[in-house]
This record gives sequence, structure tokens and C-alpha cells, in this order.
Amino acid sequence: MQAMVMEKAGNPLLLHTVPVPVPAAGQVLIKVIACGVCRTDLHIVDGELPNPSLPLIPGHEIVGVVVATGDGVTSPGIGEKVGVPWLAYTCGHCKYCLQEQENLCEHALFTGYSVNGGYAEYTVALAAYCLKLPETYAHPGGAPLLCAGLIGYRSWRMLPGYAENIGFYGYGAAAHILVQIAKFHYKLVYAFTRPGDGDGQEFALKTGAVWAGSSEDEPPILMDAAIIFAPDGSLVPRALAQLDKGGTVVCAGIHMSDIPAFPYSILWEERVIRSVANLTRKDGELLMEQLSKMPVMTAIQTFALSQANEALTALREGKIKGAAVLVM
Repeated sequence: MQAMVMEKAGNPLLLHTVPVPVPAAGQVLIKVIACGVCRTDLHIVDGELPNPSLPLIPGHEIVGVVVATGDGVTSPGIGEKVGVPWLAYTCGHCKYCLQEQENLCEHALFTGYSVNGGYAEYTVALAAYCLKLPETYAHPGGAPLLCAGLIGYRSWRMLPGYAENIGFYGYGAAAHILVQIAKFHYKLVYAFTRPGDGDGQEFALKTGAVWAGSSEDEPPILMDAAIIFAPDGSLVPRALAQLDKGGTVVCAGIHMSDIPAFPYSILWEERVIRSVANLTRKDGELLMEQLSKMPVMTAIQTFALSQANEALTALREGKIKGAAVLVM
């Protein structure tokens, strides 16, 4: 099979012919339909996330169909459409797993980071960590839901229930999905993009934001909450300064540059900063339940498997409006 392989951080991925993996006990073999190109992939390839399992096939927004099963697998069955997200394995017995925080498992493995992912024609995954996908999302447009959608939705669940005016800092794959959920719940989204990104602001307004500006602009009102998708730590004090009393800032990325010092006055009055770490299988179930009530449309730009480096470069340079997806 063909696969894009990372051999060294900071170097381009290489197109290799490698053996089709054989599913072990508890695993399924998946023929990949499409795999999203996530900002986390970029952090891995650029060396910002340490100690990937090299050589590595990246990719953790996988949509595919089960074509073989290992011993002991009863579900999903051959022919079923599945999604494979970032969380690939948890131990089930550490203190975090036992208190329903498997996203913090001390022995967790992650798709496309500690185990091979979906920048390939086939991949294997533990059956218990695959999400069953309805036909509605079993295509390239469903790929961004497997991380951008899941992490966005976990971030959404961390916001206070009363929050009505919500800022999104960094308007890409996750934000353009989450804005649709926000609208469904009658919330108002204020989109912040890179300075000078007029196209990004236009995209935000087109997809559902009520206001769009640069991260240096002041929104028209004080916001109740904000989610920071961009990996820029300087956005944390900016978001805090634009929150009303009791507001919450959620940092949604797995990697962020250092947060600069800021005055206590913008944190006072019971404002909160919190982070999102990984995801749980429950997040996947809840998102799929949400999507059964309201269809979500994704804006995608497709690339061939061999164009993975071009997709990563476009994402790095902020040229993707919505999400980049590799189509096998």
C-alpha cells in the first residue's frame, strides 16, 4: 500500500510503499476513504510535539470502511463505516481512567503520533476506539469531525451554560464546525482571525459568525466566553481582556506558544482559564448524538495522498479555509 511516512521531525513526509497491516486481536483493518489534515499533524511534523513514534504514518481524522477484523472483534463488522480519532488506546486502570478521565490516561496512545495513522491506503485501529459513522458523514467531508469536530465540541461543553456571546480565536476547521452547533443553540459567535486575513473574516461571516475581525480588534460587546483554537499564547490575555465578569477562556489546542505575563485585573472577577486535553470516547458519542439532531456541513479542500506535504504547507501558511482532507 502507499503511505506518507514521517522519518524525521522538520523534514517533508516521504511517499513509501509499505505492507498492508494485519489486524491483531481486538483490532480492525480499515480501508481509508479519507483522512483530515489537522493542526496537530502540523505540530508533530514540525517537531513541536516531542517523541513521536518514528518512522510514523501521521493522521488522526480517519474515515474508512472495515475490511478485516482481528480475533475477538464482534463490532464493528466488515463493511461498516467507521471514524478513527486521536485517542487510540487507554489502559483502563490508572486513576484517570477510573474517574472517567480517559483523555488524561497515563498510558494512552494516540493515532498518528504513538501509533500509525491515516495518511495511507489502509490502517489498523482498536475496534473499541473506533466511532461508527452514519452514511451522512462516511465521506471526505466527515473527516474533520474526527478531531476538529470532537475537540471543538469538548471545548464547547466546557463553556458555562449561560454563555451567549462567544469568541472564537482562530477560525479554521474546528471553528467553522462549532459555529453551526452554536447557531443551533441560539448562541452568537464573534470570530477573530490573523491580522489582515480579510478572506478568513469573510469566511467566518459566511459560515455563521455575527461579527468578524482581527485578533487585535475589539469586539462590539464584552463576551461571556471564548475558545482559542490558534496556537498563540498571546491570545489568552487578549481574550481575557474582552470577557465579561465570570467569563471563561478555553484553550483548545494541544500545543500553544508561551502565554505572556498579564495583569491580575483581567483575570479578577472570577474569570477562568482552562485547557482541553485530548478527548474521550464519550465525547464522540455525544457529538454523534448532536449531529443526529442537526446536520453539519464542512468546508473542505481535498488533496491526493501524495500531496500531504502541500496540504500541510497550506495549513501552516493559513491558506486553508475550513479543513484540508487527503482523499485516497
